[in-house]
Amino acid sequence: MPVDYSLYLITDRYLTGTKEFYSSVSRALQGGVTILQVREKDAASKEFYSIGLKLKEMAARFNVPLIVNDRVDIALAIDADGVHVGQGDLPLEVVRRLLGPGKLLGYSVSNPQEARYGERNGADYLGAGPVYSTGSKPDASRPIGIEGLREIKQSVSIPVVAIGGISVSTLNMVKDTGVDGISVISAILSQDDTFAAARELMESWRK
Repeated sequence: MPVDYSLYLITDRYLTGTKEFYSSVSRALQGGVTILQVREKDAASKEFYSIGLKLKEMAARFNVPLIVNDRVDIALAIDADGVHVGQGDLPLEVVRRLLGPGKLLGYSVSNPQEARYGERNGADYLGAGPVYSTGSKPDASRPIGIEGLREIKQSVSIPVVAIGGISVSTLNMVKDTGVDGISVISAILSQDDTFAAARELMESWRK
């Protein structure tokens, strides 16, 4: 089944502020999110499992794939649609072997060398960035900029999703690189109306 990477939302319970987390995500899905990643750096395994199950049910109502960040065990436990790993996680080929062939495998990259490694070793798509500086990931590396993003996109044939500080105002420049979608956290979850934020991003992307 083809995957629509246009608007990729990564969850962060702490960015929703006073808004209820699950309703914020549900409204974002209604607004047009096309793929959802559950990212819970501080949650214990049991809590992560519970959050993952709820979000999987929610995403399924909108026919949106659910991806688990880092945790292959959680992804398998909830039968998620895939897992996303970074440079410091389990080796890509090991994750692919654990997941099996039918699941999506995403890989975070910041240069063409990492991108080509990802493509060779079983990644279905790449998360490239950070394009701009971002407050959502304090440990993020130096921004790669638009040209860095373009170089990554041109170095591989698998889908590339741009991540890091992307907003409606920068979306056109990002899209001009030829990437397959944008990945956001605060551009949706920190907004007062997550439905409106998602819809505005999606409409801008489709223009």
